[in-house]
Amino acid sequence: MRRINGTALIIAALVVTVGALAFPVWSYADRSGTGQANLNASSVATQWGPLSATDRDLLVKVRLAGLWELPAGQQAIERAPSQAIKECGDHLVVGHTDLDKRARDVAAKLGVELPNQPNEQQQGWLRELSAATGQEYEQKFANLLRNAHGKVFALIAQVRHTTRNTLIRQLASDANQTVLDHITMLEATGMVDFDALANEAAGTTTASPTGPPPPNGNLPPAPDALAPSGNDTFTSRPSTQPGAPTAINTDRPAPGTDP
Repeated sequence: MRRINGTALIIAALVVTVGALAFPVWSYADRSGTGQANLNASSVATQWGPLSATDRDLLVKVRLAGLWELPAGQQAIERAPSQAIKECGDHLVVGHTDLDKRARDVAAKLGVELPNQPNEQQQGWLRELSAATGQEYEQKFANLLRNAHGKVFALIAQVRHTTRNTLIRQLASDANQTVLDHITMLEATGMVDFDALANEAAGTTTASPTGPPPPNGNLPPAPDALAPSGNDTFTSRPSTQPGAPTAINTDRPAPGTDP
C-alpha cells in the first residue's frame, strides 16, 4: 500500500510539473492581442499577397495627400511671389497627379475604398494658405507641406519594409521617390523651420533617445578651416547635394520681388 501511495504521489507530481511547464507555451500560442494575432486578424488574402490594415492606411494617406496637395501646388504656381515656391508647386502638381493615379489603380484592384475629398485638417490648411499673402503665404506653404510630407514619409518606409503585398510594395517605392522629391524642393526654399519640426516630433516621443553621448567640445576643425600646407590651394565649392543650404546674397533682392 505504501509503494502504491508513493508511486501515485510521484506520478501526480510529474503531471503537475509537466502541466506547469506546458501552460506558458500553450497560453502564449493561443492568446489574443499579440502583434502577430492583430496582423493576421487585420489582413485579407489577395492574389498579390496579404493586405494588412497598414497597407490599406497607406493607400488612403496617399490619396488624401493628393487631394489637398494638388490644389495647394496649383495655387502656389498662380500666387507665390518667389520662383522657388512656384517650382515647389509645379513638383507637387506633377508628382501627385501621377501618384494619385497609381494609388487609385491599386485600390481598385485590391477593393479598397478611397476618400474623394481632403479631411478636415487638410481643408483647414488649404484655408490657411488661401487667407495668407506674400512672405507669410510662402512660409506657411513651405512648413505645412514639409511637415505633412515628413509624416507620410515615415509611414511609407514602414510599409515598404513590412508589406507582403506586391502592389503595395511598388506603390510604396513610387511614393517614396515622389515624397522625397517634394521634401527636397521644399527644403531648398530655405523657409522650412527645422526647430519646429524637431520640437513637434519630440513632443510625441516618449522613449529615451539612444546613441553615443554628445561631443565634449574638442571637435576637429571643419575641412574648410584647415590651413593649406606648402603650395596647396584650397578653393571653396558649393555643395552639390540636393537641398543643401547656400549662402544668401544680401545685396540681391529676393526672387520674385522688385529690385
